[in-house]
Amino acid sequence: MVFVCQQCGKESSKWLGRCPSCHEWNTLVETIVEFSRAAAFSAAISGGSAQELSQLTAQEVPRLVIPFAEFNRVLGGGIVPGSLVLISGDPGVGKSTLLLQVATMAATAGCKVIYVSGEESPQQIKLRADRLGIEGKGLYLLPETNLNIILERMEQVSPALGIIDSIQTVYREELGGAPGSVGQIRECTLQLMRWAKLRSIPLLITGHVTKDGAIAGPRVLEHIVDAVLYLEGDLGGAYRLLRGVKNRFGSTNEIGVFEMREHGLEEVSNPSRLFLAQHSQRAIGASVTSTIEGTRPLLVEIQALTTTTSFGLPRRTANGIDFNRLLLIIAVLTKRARLHLANQDIIVNVAGGLKISEPAADLAIALSIASSFSDKAIDPKLVAVGEIGLSGEVRAVSQLERRLGEAARQGFGRCLVPQASLTTLTPPSGMEIIGVDWLAEALHMG
Repeated sequence: MVFVCQQCGKESSKWLGRCPSCHEWNTLVETIVEFSRAAAFSAAISGGSAQELSQLTAQEVPRLVIPFAEFNRVLGGGIVPGSLVLISGDPGVGKSTLLLQVATMAATAGCKVIYVSGEESPQQIKLRADRLGIEGKGLYLLPETNLNIILERMEQVSPALGIIDSIQTVYREELGGAPGSVGQIRECTLQLMRWAKLRSIPLLITGHVTKDGAIAGPRVLEHIVDAVLYLEGDLGGAYRLLRGVKNRFGSTNEIGVFEMREHGLEEVSNPSRLFLAQHSQRAIGASVTSTIEGTRPLLVEIQALTTTTSFGLPRRTANGIDFNRLLLIIAVLTKRARLHLANQDIIVNVAGGLKISEPAADLAIALSIASSFSDKAIDPKLVAVGEIGLSGEVRAVSQLERRLGEAARQGFGRCLVPQASLTTLTPPSGMEIIGVDWLAEALHMG
């Protein structure tokens, strides 16, 4: 009898109110350990004798490429045989819709696909398929949660692709604990991984998320799988972002952009135009920057609003950017650019629901805040790219030529860049490049 944390998997011999590992409250649950040590090792992949790395030959593994370019992009070019891919996201964001479309495309391409549903009946899935206009030839539905039965049925079908929706509903009879507990999730995932690797059959599994957006269950679940994808987006909006946060077969910085329509998720071929679709020509507090997501440059609009606070302590709100980064930019604007922001509520938002983590957007954020504070519009054909240092200097960023090339393709004629980048920069023809060394200088140029 042990107590296991449902967030991180930490085991304790006695109950504790707060987990000593992840510091979450009331997450330790009493668990009965009924399987032997030998059974715990049964999930390991049989390897054989040790081999010297220099004696091995690399073999190119053909991927399963479906006619869904954005999905293939996030996975690094397609689904690798024998891989275990975890797809997570908020309830109702479209995980089941995405997987049903992926399964249908694979089945249409001649692959036999099995869809294991632990949360919906075949009739419910059929209703969704009819709504999406999916016939379902070559797609087999299995409403089951017992892992032993699932593996037995998959052996009988011998699919080219398997889908488990979701891993929190699957259980093994040999283990104690309810479905979704730490032990059940860990052992079921290990067993599925072993089955997929030995037969070179890829499996896509879905996972629930907690209220703070993390994948429910132990963190070991993310360590076991080969790829972790998050489907993000405002439930009230039409756009969805598929983001890779772990990928053993490709980049972890790629994103796929989709639009939710009545017939399912549709790919967005020009994301920059999507995020700038409502960029106003005379908007105050709005600027445009070019960010790099994996191998793709994207133009996004940064919006800011400043207003005199009604309370003693001004509020700072960041949507789509790091909150601490916003505080840094506000401090530099106050100290180095002499903007009196101490009594201002400041709200910064990235239009379209995109999340930006790189510092190349610092200059555009600063321009938006200054524009709202001074109540003056920024040139709508201006793109700002640059990192801001604590001394108020504008620092160089990577892949500047690719950023400017995307801006030129979208019709922007001016670009505000760090002066240090001009020595090695070959700008696009017809674009005016403005180099700046300091933030105060950039505010006058914008």
